[in-house]
Amino acid sequence: MTELVTSDPDGELVGKPTSVSRITLSHIMTAGDTNLLGSVHGGVIMKLVDDAAGAVAGRHSGGPAVTASMDEMAFLEPVRIGDLVHVRAQVNWTGRSSMEVGVRVLAERWNESSPAQQVGSAYLVFAAVDEHGKPRRVPPVVPETERDKRRYQEAQIRRTHRLARRRAIMELRERRAAEGLDDA
Repeated sequence: MTELVTSDPDGELVGKPTSVSRITLSHIMTAGDTNLLGSVHGGVIMKLVDDAAGAVAGRHSGGPAVTASMDEMAFLEPVRIGDLVHVRAQVNWTGRSSMEVGVRVLAERWNESSPAQQVGSAYLVFAAVDEHGKPRRVPPVVPETERDKRRYQEAQIRRTHRLARRRAIMELRERRAAEGLDDA
């Protein structure tokens, strides 16, 4: 893939507005997508979420990006056979080589004119990688609207919590190992 990221004369990456990478992926749910209860498998929705988020991350970073984590996948309402599912995704926040992508999942009946209803949401973290799978820098995201600014601030809070959780788990494992309680 050709690198689409541009730098200014000082070598700093040029920021990209949230609207540049925002996408909507739509898919109609069929019988093959359902579980034994007749609703769509959560895993099918999660794959659509990951697909949309991956496209956004690749578009924003100008190259390959891989899923590093998925946070807070919430299923608000069941999705059924025949529902037209819309997965909307955008970059909320960027770090040096990582990006948080926010995703909203909406569903509407294929044969009705009622508005789409939100049925899920998720936050994913992607890492931009080079051709060798090593992290590479990503351009900063430039929030455009008040909603984008709020999402950016909330993403910073989620990042702080992710890092604190990881740190606390590692400290606990180190303490247990030091006490001879290594339960590998």
